[in-house]
Amino acid sequence: MNWLMHQTMRWFGPHDTVKLSDIRQAGCSGVVTALHHIPVGEVWTPDEIAKRKKLIEEAGMSWTVIESLPVSEDIKTKSGDYFRHIGNYKESLRNVAAAGLKVVTYNFMPVLDWLRTDTAYELPSGAKALYFNRLEFIAFDLFLLQRPGAEKDYSKKEITAAKKVFADMDEAKRAALYRNLLMGLPGSDESFTPGKVISLLNTYKGIDANTLKKNLIEFLRAVVPVAEACGLSMAIHPDDPPYPLLGLPRVMSTEADAAELIDAVPSKANGFCFCTGSFGARADNNLVQMLRRFGDHVHFLHLRNTKRDAAGNFFEADHLGGDTDMYAIIKEVLQIQQRRQLSIPMRPDHGHQMLDDLQKNAYPGYSAIGRLKGLAELRGVEYGIVQSIKSLYHIGT
Repeated sequence: MNWLMHQTMRWFGPHDTVKLSDIRQAGCSGVVTALHHIPVGEVWTPDEIAKRKKLIEEAGMSWTVIESLPVSEDIKTKSGDYFRHIGNYKESLRNVAAAGLKVVTYNFMPVLDWLRTDTAYELPSGAKALYFNRLEFIAFDLFLLQRPGAEKDYSKKEITAAKKVFADMDEAKRAALYRNLLMGLPGSDESFTPGKVISLLNTYKGIDANTLKKNLIEFLRAVVPVAEACGLSMAIHPDDPPYPLLGLPRVMSTEADAAELIDAVPSKANGFCFCTGSFGARADNNLVQMLRRFGDHVHFLHLRNTKRDAAGNFFEADHLGGDTDMYAIIKEVLQIQQRRQLSIPMRPDHGHQMLDDLQKNAYPGYSAIGRLKGLAELRGVEYGIVQSIKSLYHIGT
């Protein structure tokens, strides 16, 4: 039995500025990736899967975790091409299983993926991190996007404070805020006007959290039996940030959300991409308790740390800093692995932009050196815990 987690990094494909050779030099035995060029809702064909797998294996690594096989908006809203997309998803699952992949990561966040107000927040060290400022977000929603009815989502005190924040911004700051908050939109390399964004948001008119959760459960009841039959594990990524935004519901933010999903579809193939950063952005989530409760359903790990405050702001901290006790997390994961007799794939997430990478263009949170630093720190904690356990119980290497 290998005591250590399966250490990986995310790779965005052949056009990623971080090369496969960089990831291998970091000490990873595998990468997690996806076929981003295939339109959402269409089938991942055996040929395209094989091409991607060959590139990775020729670089001396493995590909067993998909991040992500996207769920279409039609599936989330149960409209339009819903039935065709469900059928295509099942076919894609069969194809990736036939190629030897094991874990399929996905999310059920409406319209937007993740949201940050600042993708280059400067830390005291000079490194840059991702940051979410609640008042700046409110200013964006009210005064840049001008979403109809947005003022109902905020208190009078918040609106007054957001007005001042917005008034103090120059045009460059306003443009950067708008650009940063649209990075989570599919196809957001194109220019999105407020009208286009509001049109996308309107596709969820009448869909509350209960309806969205029902649609998620129906999706899983359709695809999990296929995954289980193929030897695949489905791993849902939690909401990021883990609370409603822009009038959109969120359904995977808390321990209660996670429990409801497992209770509704109680298959071992139904589980989580356990992201300590997303769940950890809420003070009411006890991450170690959640790992103990859902350990048999944790199929993939995103290990990152956030530092939050009482006003709802947070930034990506050092992997061993922030509000999450990473020592306790890793210790619990190692115990889960021993009980289940397997190595859970993990990756460091959202590294700081630092050193030479400050002069390079990379997808925010995914420059090489910051993630390498995070991986080294996580690996050191893991190694120390394993050695102490072996010493305590006189276990040989």
